[in-house]
Amino acid sequence: MKKEVKIPDIAENVDKATIASILVSKGDKVSKDQPLVEAETDKATTDIPSEYEGTVVEIKISEGDEVGVNEVIMIIETDEGEDSEGGEEEKGGQSKQAKGEKEVKESVEEEKEEGEDDLEPEEDDEEGDEEEVPDEADEEEEKDKKEGGKKKPSGGGDIPAAPSVRRLAREKGIDLNAIEGSGPGGRITKEDVEQAKEGKGDKKEKAKTSETRLPDFSKWGSISRESMSNIRKATARNLSEAWTTVPHVTQFDEADLTNMEEFRHRMQPKVEKAGGKLTVTAILLKIAAFALQRYPKFNASIDMQNQEVIYKHFFNVGIAVDTPMGLLVPVVKDVDKKSLTELSIELTEVAKKARDKKLTNEDMQGGNFTISNLGGIGGTAFTPVVYSPQVAILGVARAKFKQEYVDDEFRKRLMIPLSLSYDHRLIDGADGARFLRWMCDVIEDPYAILQ
Repeated sequence: MKKEVKIPDIAENVDKATIASILVSKGDKVSKDQPLVEAETDKATTDIPSEYEGTVVEIKISEGDEVGVNEVIMIIETDEGEDSEGGEEEKGGQSKQAKGEKEVKESVEEEKEEGEDDLEPEEDDEEGDEEEVPDEADEEEEKDKKEGGKKKPSGGGDIPAAPSVRRLAREKGIDLNAIEGSGPGGRITKEDVEQAKEGKGDKKEKAKTSETRLPDFSKWGSISRESMSNIRKATARNLSEAWTTVPHVTQFDEADLTNMEEFRHRMQPKVEKAGGKLTVTAILLKIAAFALQRYPKFNASIDMQNQEVIYKHFFNVGIAVDTPMGLLVPVVKDVDKKSLTELSIELTEVAKKARDKKLTNEDMQGGNFTISNLGGIGGTAFTPVVYSPQVAILGVARAKFKQEYVDDEFRKRLMIPLSLSYDHRLIDGADGARFLRWMCDVIEDPYAILQ
């Protein structure tokens, strides 16, 4: 029988991908778990495997196409019989949902719309989205408003949202007409509905903060346009959200790097013999792990919906990597459990994977704190943006020699500027100053803690 191959839920907060390459052709025999396409998301490049064994009879996409989660990309002919179990399960699910809708005493017209939405195949969303909501439904909603009744969430086909998103909106009592979608083509995602539940999804408010009308630049000279890459789109979207939702404070300090450089050069041969390179970033990784254990707020996240602070008892640190595709932040896991040599080797590996576009989604997830080191490029200081849902990020600028007053005399010392940005909802200024000063103290006397 014919089986549909769909784009799976690739990773958290990822609802679309670009087909980088197609690894099979029509008529090819494929085995279960064999990679069919290579998909590039805004976080990493990953293979989409086959769930079935059989023959490829149809390929519905081309290289370069942007596809959404649950979109059908291929048809595979298998030797299996009718999948009655799956069919019964699907029917059963629809039956349960139909009962649930009857229990919610909504209007007859709305029940019809919801039934149509729930039975609509995922791959036909685009066609369904073009249908118009009947005028009668609009009149009923307007009537409800005038009578003081509760406005019913709209489930009409003109709304660019998958059936699962529409169901979620109905369950939460959210009007999809009041939400501006953040997905491709303005599609409404589950995250948009969740944010609307928290009061963040109003179209008018979003228009004030995120939409800027640009002038016609061609009036003053020639221009050219270039589509943003997936990584650049994700960077713009994530940083815009972080900047508007996280009240940032940045703390600045300087650390005397002279002793740590001596320590680094002394340890370098041992690390190189093991296959790594001991860098300032590798040492800062280890120091950050100690700091996060000492100051647990910096290893936490804020759950505003439940008004709770989530303390994490593991220590994963992201490292910002400059690549030709844009900024990527792979995560080094369990930093507290690894030696400097192990961290040095792993840093070299993840940086190479990032530049070669070989990072997996797992490589990019689970970070509690981030280090962004621009010292190799230059600059005296900068204000890094917190990588939400983390609450802090450390910025490192270029070290310079200065005359510092040490032991009653001026001495030539190598000083490194540090910038700590943090979420002021959780971290107070005094906490930020203590955290950064503690890191500076360890940098200035690394022998006390890094031996």
